[in-house]
Amino acid sequence: MRWLRVISAIAAGAFLCLSAHAQFKEDAFSQSYADPSDTTARDTTDRFFSFKEFADGLTHKRSVKLGTMFMGSTIAIGGMQIYNRDYWKLPLVYGGIGAGVGLGIHYNNLYKADPVANADYKTWRNIAFAGAAAFWWGSLMDGAVSYKSGQYPYPPRSTVYSLLLPGLGQIYNGEYWKLPIYWGGLAACYYFVSTNNRSYQRYRTIYRQATDEESTVTPPISAETAKYYRDAYRRLRDYSILALAGVYFLQVIDANVFAFMQDFEVSDDISLRVSPTVITPDYAQNPAMGFSLGLTF
Repeated sequence: MRWLRVISAIAAGAFLCLSAHAQFKEDAFSQSYADPSDTTARDTTDRFFSFKEFADGLTHKRSVKLGTMFMGSTIAIGGMQIYNRDYWKLPLVYGGIGAGVGLGIHYNNLYKADPVANADYKTWRNIAFAGAAAFWWGSLMDGAVSYKSGQYPYPPRSTVYSLLLPGLGQIYNGEYWKLPIYWGGLAACYYFVSTNNRSYQRYRTIYRQATDEESTVTPPISAETAKYYRDAYRRLRDYSILALAGVYFLQVIDANVFAFMQDFEVSDDISLRVSPTVITPDYAQNPAMGFSLGLTF
């Protein structure tokens, strides 16, 4: 149950990270809002993913945002290659994924038939499934690279890069100095996850031996002490997993935000401007004189 809570928290963080309107909408600074009297219209920020837009992109009826194509292609494999008109890549994608899954199932059946005699097939099964996942990952990365945007840096591309490979969004933005921060943070979090998990597994085994009446092994500590350390290291492991997810999503947000901010410039010349103006209320009956105060960058 504790693992389910951790996985649920990570999944919720991923959804919030991907659906943050102000950060991950391609038109985050240029939203258009519908007329309140029009009940059929929708604001641009109301829709996170549209199956219709994705289908229109696959049929080349209109240009579709990178985020929409990326999310749709995670399920409809090869969708980004179709949108980019890279049809020759589809046999490679489908063939690689199909071969990996097929071999993985084959080796898994051989391993289950006799786990002791066919122990090597377990390794081959894992390699085959990992190869299929690599082709799936490669299809998404290729789609993001080949997507034509006409803008640099393109925030959605930076976001997708960071989602697929931590730190790649910072490289795309030209912010190489951030790589040691994020890679170091991810490495440190992974180290604590691995270390705490090993300790948790160790004390869990000791606790089982101490509480098993039929066990012939004499544990080095009591069951009560083993239970205390088991729970403590399990809690530390879970916190380390949350920290790992936090650093991962932080670098995604950082890549997206600073891609948006590339064109934001502030001059060193800051001046104060005071000028007379006419303040006209909405009812425009009694215009009043006043002063306008502006700060110019």
